[in-house]
Amino acid sequence: MLEESFSEVYKKFKIRYYQNVFAQAPDRELSLTTIEAFCAEIIGALDNPTINEFASFINVSAPNATYRVNSLIQKGYIEKVQSETDKREYHLRVTDKYYKYYNISKSYVDTVLERVKTTCSKEDVEAFDRVLSKMNEELMPEVDFKHS
Repeated sequence: MLEESFSEVYKKFKIRYYQNVFAQAPDRELSLTTIEAFCAEIIGALDNPTINEFASFINVSAPNATYRVNSLIQKGYIEKVQSETDKREYHLRVTDKYYKYYNISKSYVDTVLERVKTTCSKEDVEAFDRVLSKMNEELMPEVDFKHS
């Protein structure tokens, strides 16, 4: 039952995200391909990775990652920022344009969380928060994207 419930919730978040992406696609100048959208989302989640950190995380060669990054830079979704400590190194940072794009999924998460808070007891919300925190901190080590 737990597996089915979790799978259904995850599926609904994905489907809602895709619904919103497609609904807004005609209004977007320079819409992203599916792979570009995934790459931009990963770069945003990795919080300013280098190209090598990004390449390593998605398990592709540095030239392949560079090609994908350059496309996202051209479209204005990410930018390269020179490291303050090592001037030879550049970090990838998502732009405001990306945040406008990403807001498609964030606004739905906010809506669902607000519904949880208004329909569930305080104790249930706190228990839900503890379970999510435990999942994030302990149960998903294969997607630990904290980099040095």
